[in-house]
Formats: sequence, structure tokens, C-alpha cells
Amino acid sequence: MEDTSTAIFITIQKFYYPLLCIMGIPANLVTFYLIFVRRCGMSDTAVVYLSCLAVVDSLYLVWVILVDLTLTFWLLQPFWHSYPWCGILAFLQYGALYSSSWVVVVFTIERYVAFSSTAAVRHLSHARIPKMTCVGVVTLSHLASVPMAWINMVTPVNFTVDGANVTLPRCRYRDETYSTALVWITSVLSGGVPIVLLIIFNYLIGYHLGRASRLFTREQQRVMSGRTTRGLVRRSILLLGTVSVAFVALSLPRFITYCMLRTVYNTPAFDRNDYRLPINVAGDLANMLQNLNSTTNFLLYCMVSRRFRLELLKLLRCRRPAGEHSSVLSNTTLKVFTLPQPSNLPLAGSGVMVLTNLQHNQD
Repeated sequence: MEDTSTAIFITIQKFYYPLLCIMGIPANLVTFYLIFVRRCGMSDTAVVYLSCLAVVDSLYLVWVILVDLTLTFWLLQPFWHSYPWCGILAFLQYGALYSSSWVVVVFTIERYVAFSSTAAVRHLSHARIPKMTCVGVVTLSHLASVPMAWINMVTPVNFTVDGANVTLPRCRYRDETYSTALVWITSVLSGGVPIVLLIIFNYLIGYHLGRASRLFTREQQRVMSGRTTRGLVRRSILLLGTVSVAFVALSLPRFITYCMLRTVYNTPAFDRNDYRLPINVAGDLANMLQNLNSTTNFLLYCMVSRRFRLELLKLLRCRRPAGEHSSVLSNTTLKVFTLPQPSNLPLAGSGVMVLTNLQHNQD
């Protein structure tokens, strides 16, 4: 029974990861085209960050899921079980992982700063700033991943293939103190810290959105072109909460199980491929969830933005892009403007950042 369960679980993974590649890579490329070229009513800042996220997620799918996991389940001897590919692949994988996590974090922090500071809105509204930020995040992520090229080493391993004993090179984890230290640091910086920061700043953004509906005076509301209703604010908070919860729900289990594998079960005698041990099953299920995170953005955009869905349908029908009309939702969640302050209108409080200029155009 245990052997049957193990075979079923391995078969599920054998088809799960190729399916993620088949669905995820084209979905991210389509997402990049729709956001970067057709823009989908998003601000310049959002276009840059979300386009960058689609690119780094695609790289993660290629290096981690396609080249590593898919080939592992389908080939006896993938090419990266040799020098120098063993180290190069680890560098590329961790670089993509860092980039994917921190692009989301930086974009979330940027949105919070825009909500909190009037001067920051004018400074951050230029597309040059997010472009430089994305380039910096990706560059630093790959620089931080350079030491990871030495956490593995190529060693000969004996196998039984068709009843014959063969010795093949294998890219295996280097059981050294510095390797364990690097893995711990990487796990915290790519998983623990981004999860905590996303929870904190999404909460703060939701808090500002909630206050915005209560800080307008009647005179200020008449000046604003558009509308800010409690229902719209609640919807924006719900969307931000959904994105945050989805990221945490898909990333946190892997962070926990990986820490357990590198502490409690980090011994030379431990067999990571023994699925009779619950921790191995839990670890692989957590990996499946985290890898799913790189393919869900397309679905999230489809659910969140009606304009994104319309542009997708136009693309599938080979129609030209729609005009540049923004939606109430996209302006609420992605565009931040300052409140006009005519001299004849008293302000409810100084230094308050609010959402205005919400257009009537429906997405």
C-alpha cells in the first residue's frame, strides 16, 4: 500500500510540473503583452512593476519548474547533473526566486509610500523610477544568488537501471556548514521577510483606504471629479487582501517545511526521496503550492480587472486595443492622486493623503 501511494504521488508530480509550464509560461507572456503593450488602463508605475513581475515569474518557471523539476521526473540524467551546470542552475533559480518575491514587495511598499506622501506621488509617477527600481531589484537578486552556486556539488552515485548497476554524476547538496548557513539566509530573505513585509504594508494600505472614505469634507467631495464610495473602498481592500492572502497561503507552507528539513531532518542519513516519511510528502506538497504562485497572477488579473479581461478577449479575437480609458477600480488600486486644495476650501486636516480623480469611465 505504501509503495502504491508513493508511486501515485510521484506520478502526480510527474504531470503536475509540466502542466504548470504549459499553462504558466504562455500565461505570463500574454500577461506581459497585455500589460506592457495594451496597458489595460493601469498607471505607468503599475505597468512597469507588473510587467517585470511577469518576466521574472516566467524565468522562475523555466529554471525551477521546467529545467529542474520536470526534467528530474522525466529524464534519468538531466544535463545539469554535471559541472558547471550544477552551480549555474542554482544561481539562476535563486536569482529568479529573489526577483519574483522582491518585485512584489517593492511595488507594495511603493504603493504605500504613494498613499502616505503627497510629494512622493509626483516623484514616483515618472516611469523612470520604477524602471530603475526593477532593474536594481533583479540585479541585486542575482548578485545575492552568486554564493548559491557553491551549495551543491557533482558526485558519483550508483543506480540500478534495467537490472544493471551504473554510476552517474549527480548534483547533490553539499553537506557543509556554510551551505546550511546560505540556505537559511536565502530562505529568510526570499520567503520569511517578504511574507512579513507584504502582510504589514497591505494592512497599512487597507487602513489608509478605509480612512479615505471618512476624511473627505462635503466641499472636498464636490471638488473631486469622480466618486469614492464606501463600497468601492471595501472592494479595493478586499482585492488587496486577496492578493496578500494568496501570496502568503502559497509561500508560507514551503518556508515552514523547508526550515524543518534544514534543521530537524538535516542529517546525512536522511532520505529526502522516502515518501513514507510525512515530512517529505508535506515538503513536496508545499513546493507544489509555492510553484503554483508563479502561475496565478494571470488568473488574479482576470478576476480583479474587467479591463484586463476585455483586452484578453480582444487579443483572442484579433481585435485592436481599446482606447486609453481607465477604470474606477484600476484608479482606486493602482493610481494615487492628491486632493486639489483651492484657497476657498478648508481642509479637514493637514498632511492627509487621499484618493481622488476617480474617473467615471467603467472598466
